[in-house]
Amino acid sequence: MAQLPQRSSLVSQTAAFLREEIDRGAWAQWLPSERTLCDTLQVSRNTLRSALAQLKRERIIRSVHGSGNQIGAKAQSKPAGLQSHDVAFLTPDPLEQLRPTQTLWIDELRALLSERGCRLHVFHGRQYFRTNPGPALEKLLKQNPHGCWVLILSNEKTQRWFEQNRVPCIVAGSVYAGVDLPFRDIDHRAMCRHAAGVMLAAGHNTVALVIQRSRRAGDVASESGFIEGVRQSSRPNASAVICPHDATVIGICNALRRLLEQRPAPTALLVANPYHYLTVVSRLVELGLRVPDHVSVVSRDEDPFLSYLLPTPTRYVTNAHILAKSLLRPIIELLEGGVITQRAIRIMPSLVRGDSLNTPPA
Repeated sequence: MAQLPQRSSLVSQTAAFLREEIDRGAWAQWLPSERTLCDTLQVSRNTLRSALAQLKRERIIRSVHGSGNQIGAKAQSKPAGLQSHDVAFLTPDPLEQLRPTQTLWIDELRALLSERGCRLHVFHGRQYFRTNPGPALEKLLKQNPHGCWVLILSNEKTQRWFEQNRVPCIVAGSVYAGVDLPFRDIDHRAMCRHAAGVMLAAGHNTVALVIQRSRRAGDVASESGFIEGVRQSSRPNASAVICPHDATVIGICNALRRLLEQRPAPTALLVANPYHYLTVVSRLVELGLRVPDHVSVVSRDEDPFLSYLLPTPTRYVTNAHILAKSLLRPIIELLEGGVITQRAIRIMPSLVRGDSLNTPPA
């Protein structure tokens, strides 16, 4: 298995890495884009282009104007199927922009795959998640054949493209209604239904879900579960409010202002993102409202920094190893050309009770 280039003799090391990857059949006809290669190899564009120029002189690749770098016919004649043990991870954003809890289970999955001789390649780009992602995805998959694709933060259009083209994949997250793809996800519906019940059991009558207006499948399920939890309550005056926002600090603050102006105003909030939890709590402090004396706040999602906040947030926690392991089995089944035995698994997180949830003010 080829190793990433070292920093000494970087151009020659980069060229050697590319040569070995081509030899083992990592790419079918085309090299990935220069941007993707720079991200994967962690080298500058100048270093990469010097290495590519070396491969062109050796006639291993050739430049095709407007298309990229094509692998020569001799290099393409490597044994087929070697790439079947490679797993592709597709996300709209680079790994460094994901939340720490997301990168934790991705690292866990990478380690589990490595133990089985499989490599995890990460691809990212907003073009793969547009309203019409087909052309970008077709080129990506043609240049980078893999035995299995893992989709994270995927929208409905991207999921439907993978389904319609019968690409072996699994969704790390929720699938949209009518999309028949295997998936592993946190049970957002059950979790938010449970959260609503916990807040109502603490004595709150009006509770609110503060959530980004994303329409991602997991967020849609969160809204449904939250409303269900209130409707199923035995409290006669219980009511649920969905408070959408645009995920900006100003947008969250404006949504929170409108929420608190309602009568009756909610006395307990479920916030659907740990970063947004920070914004909500700090804005409440600016307004002179203490947590939980005036307003109780619960975080739907976990992040390591939450344990350092005071009062300690009540939150839902999912074990990263359990989530990664739930993805491992279907990935191996796809790599081996088999059928996924369990197409849908939802994991119920554990509630960690902190000091941010209390009885409502008298």
